[in-house]
Amino acid sequence: MSFQDLLRDTLATLWAHKRRTMLTMFGIAWGIISITVMVAAGEGLGKGIQNNQETFGKDVMIVFAGRTSMQAGGTRSGRLIRWNEEDYVQVAKEASACKYVMPELGNNVQVHSLFNSGDLQTVGALPPFTEIRSITVAHGRFYNEEDNAEARNVAFLGSDAKKQLFADREALGQTISLNGTPYTVIGVMKPKEQNSSYDGADVRKIFIPFNSMRRDFPNKPPAVEHSVDRLLVAPWSLETHPDCVKQVRRSLGRLHNFDPRDKEAASIWDTVKNAEANRMIIVGMEVFMGTVGVATLFLGGLGVMNVMLVSVRERTREIGVRKALGATRESILRQFFLETIIVVVLSGGTGLLLSYGFCALVNLLPMPLFFAGLLTSWKLGALSIFLLGLIAVLSAL
Repeated sequence: MSFQDLLRDTLATLWAHKRRTMLTMFGIAWGIISITVMVAAGEGLGKGIQNNQETFGKDVMIVFAGRTSMQAGGTRSGRLIRWNEEDYVQVAKEASACKYVMPELGNNVQVHSLFNSGDLQTVGALPPFTEIRSITVAHGRFYNEEDNAEARNVAFLGSDAKKQLFADREALGQTISLNGTPYTVIGVMKPKEQNSSYDGADVRKIFIPFNSMRRDFPNKPPAVEHSVDRLLVAPWSLETHPDCVKQVRRSLGRLHNFDPRDKEAASIWDTVKNAEANRMIIVGMEVFMGTVGVATLFLGGLGVMNVMLVSVRERTREIGVRKALGATRESILRQFFLETIIVVVLSGGTGLLLSYGFCALVNLLPMPLFFAGLLTSWKLGALSIFLLGLIAVLSAL
């Protein structure tokens, strides 16, 4: 029998049992849709959590000063610790596993423009602040090392701060007054969503060079003179993160005479550890959703096997007649195999098209912060195709 005759005979057989064929195809298509949507939802949730975390900062550690809870160097516990303006220089020298160690100083400042005014949080930090705190420039530029070295009166506005001070007007090049001191606007931040912070949303802040901040808006009594609010630290990589933490604690403990193991004296908000915990949760969810989807798909495959078994039993007489007319065992198996391939390919392809189309439609809707949408990928398609092929072979056998 030629392939054309075999294909024609196979299609005729499938059409003759169209109800059974359609039910089988529905089971496989539903399995493909289930695994695709479930894995895509897991990918979207994982990506959303990661993106949401990175809006605050990528692999950044915020080091706060506190009170000692352990005795060290002949001093009692309960002693108040404060970081000073020069700590970061020494810590950066001693902490080779850290890419960045920088101070941050912030104060509420009365801000005036020609059009509006308000009390806004003003922050002084070093130029790499944009990298480790995920600050993106929408217009103009962020201040650079030269601006900081010369303590220039330049300001970078958060997106909401710009709206409050200038509304829809152009802000670049304009002069604003910070507690009566004139500063020139050199840039505006790109809006971002942020659900975690330690002193307010970045979009509501004004950023100026650290040296300008400590000259014009230093901490005042009862705060300690020449102190900074916190240190921002970033490791070179995830591999150097543990050493970076140890080196920072050891250096600060030496500078301020406290035990490096004292987590109350130097408390660290460690987004690297948070990211690792989130990754474990995400992987667990993806494995769970993928397992449920694969189980659903294999149930569809079992349906195909059962249908093929029933089909063979119902067509025992037909198989006998074919053998009597000279059909070989291989030719009969070839027809059943072709029937299975056609059913699996058509139903699987339909399931893939419907699931990818559904994901595309859902992604047109506004998404919450922690969810990036239903994310499909070539890996997901390849997995589905592999499982389809496996089901086809097992069903035919």
